[in-house]
Amino acid sequence: MNATSAEQASAPVTEDALRSVLAGERPSRPGPVLTSLTFGWRALLKIKHVPEQLVDVTMFPIMFTLMFTYLFGGALAGSTQEYLQFLLPGILVQANVMITMNTGITLNTDIQKGVFDRFRSLPVWRPSPLVGALLGDLVRYSIGSAIVIMLGLVLGFRPEGGAVGVVLSVALLLVFSFCLSWLWTMLSLILRTPNSVAGVSMMVMFPLTFVSNIFVDPKTMPGWLQAVVEVNPITHLATVVRGLMHGSVPAGEIGWVLVSSVLLVAVFGPITMVLYRNKK
Repeated sequence: MNATSAEQASAPVTEDALRSVLAGERPSRPGPVLTSLTFGWRALLKIKHVPEQLVDVTMFPIMFTLMFTYLFGGALAGSTQEYLQFLLPGILVQANVMITMNTGITLNTDIQKGVFDRFRSLPVWRPSPLVGALLGDLVRYSIGSAIVIMLGLVLGFRPEGGAVGVVLSVALLLVFSFCLSWLWTMLSLILRTPNSVAGVSMMVMFPLTFVSNIFVDPKTMPGWLQAVVEVNPITHLATVVRGLMHGSVPAGEIGWVLVSSVLLVAVFGPITMVLYRNKK
């Protein structure tokens, strides 16, 4: 540092100098889209620094596909290849809806560390930290979907609906998964530890995924259980994904899934925001 810069650093700040700085143009407040995308990028950076977060979207779908295909395929369908055509769309559904639970666990961890206290003090759109986290998780869902589909193709899965049917089914699945994530976001604001969020989430998701048509045709079940399966939203989602992949377009089922998605956001979204605003 030379003498001139030293003198400038030690010189007192005048009122005119302060006014000239404060009179400058104030940066515009970022909009909801920009702030949500920024928090979504934060979620992706967390995956970059902690790649173990991708274990649930990589290893678990592979394990379930291989185990159910080769352990139960012959007994349930008489042929592993025939069972794979039925099973893989269901596994795709199960993999995505199960990993949505990680959203609540991650948010609860941030809350316990005090990170969200800082977020709530920022001059940004209030829901943007939550929406951004959910947008970041869409990348995880996409990775999981790609892994399941590639594994299925290697094993012999052949979607009669072609690439268009596969893309449409994955897109619908991502929409439903995003909307379902609001349930776990709500739980993350109610429950006090990440372990409790994980425990409650598993209690909800295991019955929903296994008491459905993901693994077997409901026609083989008792009548009372068939009635339960038929009202399960996961059943309708699996039916749509299976139909789109195999070339049929069940319009009524698609509408049912979209309505369910809207209801999930309409119910759990406002509750989440009230809890988030009043969180201490």
